[in-house]
Amino acid sequence: MDLLESPFLLFVAIGLCAQLVDGALGMAYGLVSSSILRAMGMPPAAVSASVHTAEVFTTGVSGAAHGILGNVDRRLMLRLAAPGVVGGVIGASLLSRIDGEAIRPWIHGYLFVLALLILLRAAGRRLPRGEVKRVGVLGFVSGLLDAIGGGGWGPMATSTLLARGGEARTSIGTVSAAEFVVTLAISITFLLSIGLEHWQVILGLLVGGVIAAPLAALLVRHVRERLVLFAVGGLVLAISGVQIWLALAG
Repeated sequence: MDLLESPFLLFVAIGLCAQLVDGALGMAYGLVSSSILRAMGMPPAAVSASVHTAEVFTTGVSGAAHGILGNVDRRLMLRLAAPGVVGGVIGASLLSRIDGEAIRPWIHGYLFVLALLILLRAAGRRLPRGEVKRVGVLGFVSGLLDAIGGGGWGPMATSTLLARGGEARTSIGTVSAAEFVVTLAISITFLLSIGLEHWQVILGLLVGGVIAAPLAALLVRHVRERLVLFAVGGLVLAISGVQIWLALAG
């Protein structure tokens, strides 16, 4: 499909659906939108730049909505965001020189294990709870992978916090709020290094995401935690499982 011939409303729909999932589950805006854009023939660097530029606005609205609704742990947000910015800037700067596909199977292997732990917790199994000790490392790695892959902040950060016993509402809200700072840094890096094109794509993703962001933040506040855990675990398990299978088959 020729990207330039695609209707604007298609990109609005992509952004809306991606943000509904992301705002409610703390992940998948980048994964959903990037996967569709790549399937449409858009180059990886342009995909990541476009998605992150749109995300500056969608994550800003989402983070503000989560903050107003009391879903954000501000201390944890700062501990994630600062190293996440560093990782994101490095990833965006090196995107054209790094083979992100080579490390992707290992990352999805890690996420697959986290998904199983989340599902066990959702099923009522008592798992050891404990605060993530290396929050800075988690933020850095999540930001790095997010810039390289066009998405990855949510699956890595949210899944790790939930697997370690974090409350679903505050984990999702905090990761979403921190994502705004990280995404802004990544987008500025892309702007200075490779510039921005495909404005129809960016504006479409932006409009759809901004519409969905407050609705998703409200949803995560009122949905039972167990349902959220099942949804997060199932989503991550499906994504990581497919990616591992493709890596082994390829």
